[in-house]
Parts: sequence; structure tokens; C-alpha cells
Amino acid sequence: MSTPTPVTQYILVRRTGMSLDVFAERTGLHPDLARKLVALGLLDAHRDPGGEILFEPSAVAHAARIQRLRTGLGLNYSAIGLVLDLLDRIEKLEAASHGRKTPPWTPAA
Repeated sequence: MSTPTPVTQYILVRRTGMSLDVFAERTGLHPDLARKLVALGLLDAHRDPGGEILFEPSAVAHAARIQRLRTGLGLNYSAIGLVLDLLDRIEKLEAASHGRKTPPWTPAA
């Protein structure tokens, strides 16, 4: 009688997002700068169960916006955060105004 062979089980972890290295390659940012932007709250990222930083694909465009503000306007990180917040508010207001069926103002009589 033979003994049963042990069965190896593998746990598959589905990664949602791109790794720090891939993100750095796509954006041209140094990985340390990407980590700093996450720590400052300028970039959104999450961690996988192993603790690795993962970025959503939309973070690439967001990083490009940050780079334009930093190099094009010479803004510091605090000012970049303020500008990004204002741009987000403008986008929300524009989206809300496009969803209205009546104009946001009434013409003068």
C-alpha cells in the first residue's frame, strides 16, 4: 500500500493596480518621489497584503498633472495640493451643471 502524496495548495492573490516600479517607469518619477507624493497625500495608492504600494491606472494622469504644476509653475507641494483640490471642485461643479436641465441662471427681463 502506498502512502498518499501530499498536495501542495497555492493561494492566488489578485493584484489590483500597478506596482511602484511599473508606475515609476510609466510616469518618469523616481520611486522615492512617488512614495513621497503618496505620503504627502498628493497621489492615491493602496497596499497589497504583502505591503507593496499599488497604483490605479488613473494615477498616471494624476502624476502628470502634479509634474506639470511642479515644473511648469514652480509650485511647492503644499500649493500643488491646494491647486489639485480646487481643480477637483471645479470638475465636480462642471459635472453638476451639465446634469441640470435648467440653466443655472435666469436671463434678465
